[in-house]
Amino acid sequence: MSTLDSTDARMLLALQANPRATGVELAHRLGLSRNTVQARLTRWEVAGALGDVGRRVDPRALGYPLSAFVETVVDQHQLDSVVTQLADIPEVVEVCGTTGDVDLMIRVVATDADDLYRIAGRILRIAGVERTNMALVMRELVGPRLTPLLRRLAGDDR
Repeated sequence: MSTLDSTDARMLLALQANPRATGVELAHRLGLSRNTVQARLTRWEVAGALGDVGRRVDPRALGYPLSAFVETVVDQHQLDSVVTQLADIPEVVEVCGTTGDVDLMIRVVATDADDLYRIAGRILRIAGVERTNMALVMRELVGPRLTPLLRRLAGDDR
């Protein structure tokens, strides 16, 4: 994936402000040619620079008001299998490999405490999972964001 430049950042900020903007609107608003805008949109798509729409959906809107992080220690010989099985659990919304005392940081969502207990049990039953520690998210204080980095790249350090 190639690195985005300041024009890309300006376009992304404009799309963030108006996600339904057309290429023509973006070109007009940013003082770019329509071909430049379309070429960059195509490049982003081909390079996989933009995540899917599912990343923007709030799990609470789907009926999953609880969120937790599950620190997981894994038998390294079974890591690939563990990750594959975690991906099969719908409530597992993110899995990151980490350094330190734990191998994986798993973010899960649940409908209620009983559902969270069920999900935790399912994770523990995966062959290769040695132990877990769970932290319930009480409140999201700073959500996933890239706007400050886009502003910096666009030359708009607010």
